Amino acid sequence: MRKLCETLRQAMEQAGLRDGMTISFHHHLRNGDYVLNMVLDEAAKMGVKDLTVNASSVFDCYEPMLDHIRNGVVTGLETDYIAPGIGRELSKGILPKPIIFRTHGSRPADILSGRSLIDIAFIAAPASDSMGNCSGKYGPSACGSLGYAFADAMKAKKVVVITDHLMDYPLTDASITEDYVDYVVNVPAIGDPLGIVSGTTRMPKDPIALKIADLAAQAIDASGLLKDGFSFQTGAGGASLAVAEYLKQIMLRKNIKGSFALGGITGYIVGMLEAGCFAAIQDVQCFDLKAVESIRENPKHMEITAAQYASPDAKSTAASNLDVVVLGATEIDTDFNVNVHTDSNGHIIGGSGGHTDVAEEAKLTVIVAPLTRARMSIVVDKVITTSTPGSSVDLLVTQYGIAVNPARPDLKQKLAAARLPVKDIRELRKLALQINGPAAAYVRHSDRVVAKVMGRDGKLQDEIYAVE
Repeated sequence: MRKLCETLRQAMEQAGLRDGMTISFHHHLRNGDYVLNMVLDEAAKMGVKDLTVNASSVFDCYEPMLDHIRNGVVTGLETDYIAPGIGRELSKGILPKPIIFRTHGSRPADILSGRSLIDIAFIAAPASDSMGNCSGKYGPSACGSLGYAFADAMKAKKVVVITDHLMDYPLTDASITEDYVDYVVNVPAIGDPLGIVSGTTRMPKDPIALKIADLAAQAIDASGLLKDGFSFQTGAGGASLAVAEYLKQIMLRKNIKGSFALGGITGYIVGMLEAGCFAAIQDVQCFDLKAVESIRENPKHMEITAAQYASPDAKSTAASNLDVVVLGATEIDTDFNVNVHTDSNGHIIGGSGGHTDVAEEAKLTVIVAPLTRARMSIVVDKVITTSTPGSSVDLLVTQYGIAVNPARPDLKQKLAAARLPVKDIRELRKLALQINGPAAAYVRHSDRVVAKVMGRDGKLQDEIYAVE
């Protein structure tokens, strides 16, 4: 059996690409990915129209997709996150159909259950053999874990592996195996590995961010969860990374041995593993090149699928075993609802990713954010878009104090006993108004829905409207 195709065009033709299909992509090469643009350019040359793109995330390197939307090659988009540059353009309503936003856990749940159908999955594989056994750990474009691609490979009607590093058969340390793969294409480059590293994955120097991180680490310590067997996930924002560093110092000082760290993994989390703070890392995505090196070399650094990470349909997940998660927010309201989808004008600038999943599952969900950002209040009366419901959020940590969800009086008592600066969230809202003054009220620019935000239960959670 010969799976190896001479060109991408040949693979797409043999896979049967035609009008109206849904094609999928994963985002492990992040802002360095070439594959989505490569496929859409070829589809345009073939004269294919009316495609739906199902991509685990959409980064600004996919800007050429906007032209394919305008010329009718792409008419639908399903994703978990959209970067601000391309998001602002999509907010104008250039897509004929509303974007479908899922979470990193609900996306594989919908794919594996058949609720979300994929005709052809295109797998960007940093290494592959001629039969499609592939891995993200090797080759010049190594990106580490391929966790978000597994569901696509398992359920798509056809699977095309695109690689720039063809290895001898069999590739023994494969992530996705040949029994799921129909075609393999060897191209000059699938992406720029340096694009994996986001500007958000660096430790902050801002004293406000460091103060917030220190307070958050103290709150986690006071919660009673920071003990042997502790499990933890942090986001990739600067303040979140700083929390990890402060927690590392506490864990080393108290000789606490945690069980696992989870999520998108940075070099800071790898450092905690190497220092003995955790027994293992469960990794659905590598955020930097130190994490890529670690998952390749250290058997305690495990690759997991997005379904194992956080699927609400799974019998158990790593997320369901989490003690603490530290996350960011674009805005948070006095009912603790969090927005990570839109800015204050309603433009799409992000998406839930795993935010909603781990917030719901963890024993303690901590939001870290400055009270104000660019003279805009982060604490608001009502968020523009509900990304993560307030029922899943326990703490908001700002430089002016810590707000505890009223549903957690036990937690409030523990933090007060530790003499931490506990504030009512309405106090923080009032302080934000004193500092910034009242912001101009959000005005819906249009009644046209440009995106539907789906909850983990598969039901419509919120809608995003066009900004014209």
